[in-house]
Amino acid sequence: MIIEKSKLWLTGLLSGYLLLAGMPSYGLDRVRLATQLWPPYQTLDDGVMGGIALERVQCTFRRMQQPYELNMMRWDKAQLLVETGKMDGFFAGSKNSARARYATMSEAVISEDLSWYFNPGVNLNANDESSKYKARFGAKFNTSKWLFLKKNGYNVIKKPRDAEALLKMLWQGDIDVALEYELVFEHYMKQSGIPTDYFRRVPIRTQDLNVHFSKNFLKENPGFLDRFNQALRRCKQG
Repeated sequence: MIIEKSKLWLTGLLSGYLLLAGMPSYGLDRVRLATQLWPPYQTLDDGVMGGIALERVQCTFRRMQQPYELNMMRWDKAQLLVETGKMDGFFAGSKNSARARYATMSEAVISEDLSWYFNPGVNLNANDESSKYKARFGAKFNTSKWLFLKKNGYNVIKKPRDAEALLKMLWQGDIDVALEYELVFEHYMKQSGIPTDYFRRVPIRTQDLNVHFSKNFLKENPGFLDRFNQALRRCKQG
C-alpha cells in the first residue's frame, strides 16, 4: 500500500516534504526533488502541495513505484541545491545553457504558451529592434525569461520577485510589457480581479517545462531517466 504524508515549516523560506513510501524501485531509496511555489503549476494550500506540474510528477513516481521527496523553496535555491549535489533534481523549468552544465532534462512535464503582455495604450512590436529601447520590459527576476531579456538587449528596469509582483508593475504602469507564461499570468489576473483580456497578449512560442535531473544523479542511476520518461508519458496520456 502507498502512503503519503506532508510536513511543513518556516526557516526564512517555505519548504515542504511529500514522501511516497513503498518498495524502492531499482534499488533507489528516495529521489529528492526541489520545486518552487508557482501557481497553477506548483501550489500549496493549507499545507497540501498540488498544481498541474507537481501532480504530474507525483503520478510519474507512483507509476514507477519510486519513493520520492518534494521540497518547496525559492527557485534560485532549488537550482543551486541541484548544482551542488544536495538535491537530485528540480522542476518545472525550461531549457537554458546554465542548467545544462549540471543537469539533464526529462521530457516535457507540461508545455505552455509564453507571451508578451502589453499595457493598454502601448502600441509596438516587441520583436522590432527599436522597441527594445523605447519600452520598459519586465519578467520574473533571475529566471530564463528575465535573462533572455537582458541578454538580448531589452530595456529591463525592474526585478520582480514573482509573477504576482510582475503583474502589479504592469497594472500600475511601472513597466510597459511583461513576459510570462499564459496560465501563470491569468491565474494572478483572476486572483486580482483583472479581466483576462485587459492586457494585449501576443504569444511568442510554446515552451516545454521539464524536470532537470543532476548529471551526477543520473550517472549513479543508469536507466533512471528512460524509466521516468516512460512513466511520464503514461501520466500525460491520462
